Amino acid sequence: MLILGIETSCDETGVALYDTAAGLLGESLHSQVDLHALYGGVVPELASRDHIRRLVPLTREALAKSSRGLDDLDLIAFTQGPGLAGALLVGASVAAGLGIALGKPVTGIHHLEGHLLSPLLADPRPDFPFVALLVSGGHTQLMRVDGVGRYRLLGETVDDAAGEAFDKTASLLGLGYPGGPALSKLAEQGRADRFDFPRPKAKSGDLDFSFSGLKTAVLTKVRQLGTLDASTRADLAASFQAAAVDVLVAKCLQAMTSEGLDRLVVAGGVGANARLRAQLVGAAARQGAQVYFPPVHLCTDNGAMIAFAAALKFPGGLPEETGFPVHPRWDLAQAASRQGS
Repeated sequence: MLILGIETSCDETGVALYDTAAGLLGESLHSQVDLHALYGGVVPELASRDHIRRLVPLTREALAKSSRGLDDLDLIAFTQGPGLAGALLVGASVAAGLGIALGKPVTGIHHLEGHLLSPLLADPRPDFPFVALLVSGGHTQLMRVDGVGRYRLLGETVDDAAGEAFDKTASLLGLGYPGGPALSKLAEQGRADRFDFPRPKAKSGDLDFSFSGLKTAVLTKVRQLGTLDASTRADLAASFQAAAVDVLVAKCLQAMTSEGLDRLVVAGGVGANARLRAQLVGAAARQGAQVYFPPVHLCTDNGAMIAFAAALKFPGGLPEETGFPVHPRWDLAQAASRQGS
């Protein structure tokens, strides 16, 4: 079965083709980073317009890379939510239009489910069940995953997501947008032990996260210091990153222990962070556990994860159409139940 995956939930336009027999055949991705950098964050209307401009050319490009044509498709999958309403509608419209024109089935995929299952594209791939950390600019969640469509929320952020805290802290340090990768790069030059920032909820006993207090602690320190030289900015970045990573690692270890599991899957944009990867792998090994990551280029939003999720959810073909509506706010457990996974 050949599946076209379309991702337009926020500020990346992604298209990919996945064959259930041959694997990932081709993918194309456009990032809107330069478009939104001037504004310090994503502008929804501009994001939607750019998806309109990019989606059809990227689809043609992905098909060319795969040496396939539209008539070869068996299923078209698109990100149905959560995300920016206008951006989601672009992907849904193109998917529905292709489905009608080609007489092919169309299905909506939950954005987080795409991230959640993307580490299964890697080699080696984890076996079910496992604990999954979804960590990005918009989401920080711990899930127990017993199979495709069988997810149980263990904990989530009560305020800022980890990626959001990275971006906001980067802005405080004058690093621009997107701040997360820039902050991580700057942190490589700094001392992580210079500033003793809090580790919010690291020992709370539950599996929820909170990063707004950490961000505020950095803001307070920046105001106290006044003018920042280069080494101080690097030390602030390194100290913040160390605190955030410590919290994520502690919660992941706690989740595996409480669930009696020794496999951890990490997905989402922050999953590309080198310190997080290294700390998780080391800490998990000491606990006799193993950590699985998607390929780094699949940590950000992409069409491959949408096509792959559709392949796992509907290995025998689409049982029923999910319809055209998009869901800017959409609970993953409800989505899995609605789709009968």
